[in-house]
Parts: sequence; structure tokens; C-alpha cells
Amino acid sequence: MLKNKNLTRRNRLLFMTGVFCLIGFFARSQKSEIHGVVLDEVSSVPFANVYLEGTSLGTSSDENGRYALKNIPAGKYNLKVSVLGYRPFSKNIIVGSNKKLNIPVLLIASSEQLEETVVTGTLKAVSRSESPVPVEVYSPTFLKQNPTASIFEALQNVNGVRPQINCNVCNTGDIHINGLEGPYTLVLIDGMPIVSGLGTVYGLSGIPNSLIEQIEIVKGPASSLYGSEAVGGLINIITKNTLEAPDFFADAFVTGWGEYNLDVGAKINISKKTNMLLGINYFNYDQLIDNNGDNFTDLTLQDRISVFQKWNFQREDNRIFSLAGRFFYEDRWGGELQWTPEFRGGDEVYGESIYTRRWEVLGKYQLPIEEKVLLSFSYNDHNQNSVYGNVPYLAKQRIGFGQLTWDKKLGEHDLLFGSAVRYNFYDDNTTATVAADEVIIPSLFVQDEIGLAEKHSLLLGMRYDYDKRHGNIYTPRMAYRWKMTDTDIVRVNAGTGFRVVNLFTEEHAALTGARDVVVTEELDPERSFNLNLNYLKKIYADNGTFASIDASAFYTNFSNAILPDYDTNPNQIIYDNLDGKSVSKGISANIDVVFLSGFKFLVGATFQDVSQTQNDVSRRQILTESYTGTWNFGYTFKQLDLTVDYTGNLYGPMRLPTLGANDPRSNYSPVWSIQNVQFTFKGLEDFEVYGGIKNLLDWTPNRGNPFIIARANDPFDKNVVFDASGDAVATADNPNALTFDPSYVYGPNQGIRAFFGVRYRLN
Repeated sequence: MLKNKNLTRRNRLLFMTGVFCLIGFFARSQKSEIHGVVLDEVSSVPFANVYLEGTSLGTSSDENGRYALKNIPAGKYNLKVSVLGYRPFSKNIIVGSNKKLNIPVLLIASSEQLEETVVTGTLKAVSRSESPVPVEVYSPTFLKQNPTASIFEALQNVNGVRPQINCNVCNTGDIHINGLEGPYTLVLIDGMPIVSGLGTVYGLSGIPNSLIEQIEIVKGPASSLYGSEAVGGLINIITKNTLEAPDFFADAFVTGWGEYNLDVGAKINISKKTNMLLGINYFNYDQLIDNNGDNFTDLTLQDRISVFQKWNFQREDNRIFSLAGRFFYEDRWGGELQWTPEFRGGDEVYGESIYTRRWEVLGKYQLPIEEKVLLSFSYNDHNQNSVYGNVPYLAKQRIGFGQLTWDKKLGEHDLLFGSAVRYNFYDDNTTATVAADEVIIPSLFVQDEIGLAEKHSLLLGMRYDYDKRHGNIYTPRMAYRWKMTDTDIVRVNAGTGFRVVNLFTEEHAALTGARDVVVTEELDPERSFNLNLNYLKKIYADNGTFASIDASAFYTNFSNAILPDYDTNPNQIIYDNLDGKSVSKGISANIDVVFLSGFKFLVGATFQDVSQTQNDVSRRQILTESYTGTWNFGYTFKQLDLTVDYTGNLYGPMRLPTLGANDPRSNYSPVWSIQNVQFTFKGLEDFEVYGGIKNLLDWTPNRGNPFIIARANDPFDKNVVFDASGDAVATADNPNALTFDPSYVYGPNQGIRAFFGVRYRLN
């Protein structure tokens, strides 16, 4: 009897064990899976951390942004996604039994760009907060808040940076940083100084915005790393690598003025270890618009195409090898409405016609050795065939650049040794270039960032250049960083810069209009000394709001400054080395705030005093505003998948180039502002639809002025009477004794206009 009871108990135990095993097997078979793609507003996001809060279940997205979490028991979870440079993603989900859930993740780029990797300040990849040199970073999201056909226009909403149009007729321009003229700004593409001289006008056009990873801006001299032209600051356009680019993208928009812009690109896998990024930009504007009634085009007609390729090659130990190339062609003209190509170069109908053909190649190759040694190289060829009225300007420029850098850490010293060589060739048909200008400039530089203590670092640098035209040139540099707390950083930067000038590649005003160009002496290189104090503050509120304050005080002193003198003689532009000093000083601040509600804003202001002193007399620099303000306000209506962006800028008065005391045009510009609004709908898979209004206030420079272009009715000065000294004489037809002059320009002539566009992205 006892034996039977024991058998019965054992059978029960076996039965219960079997039941639990079946339950366990059934439970395991009912476990679920979550999968999806991690995206931002532009492309997929690789290597993002994806996990279920409070569990050990987690993974990371692959190189295409895809992720999968498997063997998830049924229940309620909080899905979390985080990656550097984006705001954290959080979503409450309910997981049923034996389910496969597809949950796409859309990340919003964080306005806290302090931890982004930057390379421009030190030629080393470091997080922005660790860089001893203050570097401002702007992402594709910033560019999309006010879509434009070129980066030149997009920079109008960057504090302290102003696109300056230099000619009312051809509409070419350059970039001013902290009030300094465009030739003081060096433009880089992927760190290569291939945009200079003739290419300055075109270097910021034709690069599809969708191919841009970020734009880094350094305000202040950087000649100790980059040589000539990096006197006032530099702009580094960094293009995407193939891991970050979408498989295919297209972005097209049209404006009410008849402007058409198309960006198309694709990522092409050539082999397992070779990828190619292709981008094409096409822009066209062919409307004759003359809203100010002077019989001249308000906006230059343009037909432009740019083709960009970037090849990335995978190598052992993740060593770098990339090649990129760009071809650019543009046909632009502006002038009297009756102008056609048949009048090109003649004196019957005035027109400024520019044919530009340009190609560039650049690359980086990390040597296959244990030490971190990088070879960088670039070459560009620029051919310009242009006429300004009946004045031909035919110019060729070729620039070759090679650089070898060795990145080495020794204890508390982070060293960089470099050697560079630059080849410049320039030739044109003007009397200023009797023979082609050809020069090879070798350089050596060294940089040492020293960790003084846990919160203190000091960077010291020196560059040596030899230019046979000017001899030995030394440019030292110093930067100090004090990380007071985790949210407070103070930086002090001091450095020198130099610039070798070629007037006709930089000053289009020297070729347009009736003014004669006068060079009074052989021009010496310009030299500058800069001091910059920067304070950075991060604020984290308990409710999730983030704010940052970035404030700077700057001072730059130029010797041998070369600036156009429009004042001494109204019929001349006089160039010489300033016998005195030129000073740029001021303060600048940005406030960046992001609320969890979806509202965010970036507001900036700069107050500056830019002047020249000669013979103890100081005068404000021409075409330089005393203050400027910029703003970007954005709000996302999440339920509607709709984002509204309101962007704008404000400029204080600037001194303008008038033709003497009898010129009825104002000597100073008024306070003026360009404001824009945009609506973006993201409710369609893989598509974005956007539209809005540019120049809401319909502001143009002709407000308050009798005319903008002097003697627009007589562009060849056929009816102007001159005295024996060559000065214009007042007559009944010309009561103010003026000559033809289109250089009176400080802002765009385009008024209010609507725009509409569509973006498509395939990952």
C-alpha cells in the first residue's frame, strides 16, 4: 500500500514537471520580436543604442540603421533609443504573445551640438566641447529650415556671418565674418583649401545640401594651420561618407520668381569594400524681372550644373582612403533687359556675362604604418570667360595642394606635425598680369596641445611659409581651454594670419562700372593679430528643456591692410597698403533652447566696430554693419506631422560707396531685415513636402533711394562730359555729375516670393 502511494506521488511529480516544461516551452514559443529602422530627418542613423528600459534586452542599429530585439516576453515596456548628436527617443509599447512589431524610430537632431566631432579647429577629430578652439557647427537640419539653392545663401542666418553681394549686375558675392571682407574668409571642402581666388565666388554653389554632413565655422585667424587667406576666419564644408548617406535622395523646389533647383544623389556599392556617393545639383533662373524700373535685371539669370562624386575605400584597421571630385559649369548674365548674347562684349547694350568652367579633385590617404600619418591632396582648375560691358576678363587659375600630417600622443602632449606645399597658377588678360603668376609655397607647421591639469589644456602652434615674392612668413598661435565645470567652458585664443592679395580675382568691382582701378604701389602681404575670448554655458532644466549660451569677445588688428578706396576720387577705386591700422572688434552671442514640447529657437546677435585709421583719422569700414541679429524659431505639431520654421536676420546701418557729395543716394543703408517662413509636412513615408514665403517684408535696397545703379540709362558713359582732370561735369542730362556705377549694393534685390518643394529619401 505504501509502495503504491509512493508511485502515485512520483507520478504526480512527473506530471507536474511535464506540465511546467510544456508551459515553459509554450512560453518560449510565444516570445516576440521588435524590429525597425532608426532614422533622422535626412537619412538612416547607424550604431544607435536600442534597448527596453529595465531589462537586459538591447542591441544597436547596423550600418543601415536597422535593428532587431528578439525573444521578448509579452508585457509592457519602454523602448529607448539613444545616440550621440540626437535627442533621446522613448516610446511606451505593449508586446503581445508571438508577435513581430515593426517600430520605426525617428530621431531629432539635438541642438546641443557640443559633443559633435569637429576637425577644423585643430586638424584633429575631437568632440566640440574638448576643442581648445571654438568651432560653430551647423547641420543639414539647420540648412533645411530655410532651403536655398546654394550654401552662400544658406549662411545668411548664421550669426556674425553675412553673404555680401558685390555687384548689382552680375550678383557675385563673398562671405563676411565679423565684419571682415570676403577675401579674409577661407572656404574648405573636406578640409582642403581648394576654394580661393577666382573660385571664391563659386565655391559655395553647386554642392547638394543633402550631401553635407555639417558645416564648421571658425571665427578668427587660422593661418597657423591653413596658411594664406585664413585671416578673418574659415568655413569648412564636410561632406557625408557613404555610411551616413541615403541610398537615394532627391530634393526639388521652385520659387515664385521662376527659380528652379534640383538636388539628386545616390549611394552606389561598387564592391564589398568600395562605395561611391554621387550628387548632382542643377539650378536655373531665366526670368527678366525689373521691379525697380531701371531697365536692368534685378536678379542675374543663371544656368548652373554641378556633379559631385566621393569614393570611400574600406581598408584594414579602419585606415582612411577617400577620393572626391566635382565638376562645375555656369552661364550667368545680368544687365539691360534688351541684352542678348549677340551684344556680348559690345558697347550697344550693357551686359555682364560670365561663363565658368571648374573642376576639383581631393583625397585623403592614411599611410599603412603603425603611426597615424595622413596624406591629403587636392587640385582644381578654374577657367572664366567673362565680359563686363565691353571689358573682357579672361582668366585661368590652377591650385594644387599636398599635405602630410603626423598625429602623435606623448604623455600629456597631443602633437601634430605637418608639411605642406601649395602650387598657384594665375593668368588673365588685364594689364595687372603682364606674365602668368606662378608660385610654389612650401610650409612646415607644428602644434602641441598640452594637458596641464584635469580641467586645463593649452595649445601652442607655429607655421612657417616661404613665398618667393615675400620671403619668410611666420604665423604663431595659442589657445587655452578651462573647463570650469561640466557645463561651463572658457576659451582664450590668440593668433596671427597673413594673406597674399590678387586684386582681380577678389574684387569684381574693379571690373564693373566706369571707375578706373588705381594701384599706387607694390602690395605687401596683409598681416593680422587676433584675440578671442569665448564662454560656453550649458543648462539642463528638470523638465527636460536644454539651453546653451555661447558668447565671444573678439579683437583683430591688421597691418598692411589692403582695402578699396571709393572715397578719394569718385571715378576711381584706389588700392594700396594702409599706412595705419585696420581694427575689427566686438562681441557676439548665441542662445539655443530646445523644449520637449517640440518648440526650439536659436537667437544670435553681434555688435562690432570695424574701422581704419590713417593719419590719426579713423573711419568706419565701407559695407560693414555695426550690428546684426539672426533667429531660427521652429515648432513641430506632432499630431499633424507638420513643422513650422520662422527664420530671419537684421542688419544695422552700413556705409555705402557713393560717387561724391552730389550723389543723391544715401551714404548709409537703413536698418534692414530679411524674414522667411516655411511649413514642412512629414506625414508621407519617405517624402517631405515643404513650402513657404521668402522675404516676408518685401524689402529691397531701392527703398528710400532715387535709384540703385547710377546712370543706368547710360552704362557706357557716352553722354557724360568730363573735364581735363577726368572728373564728370554736371550737365542738363547729368545734373549730379555721375558716371555709371553698379557697386552701390548691400543686399539682395529679390522681393517677396513663395516657394514649394518636395524631398524624397530611400534608405
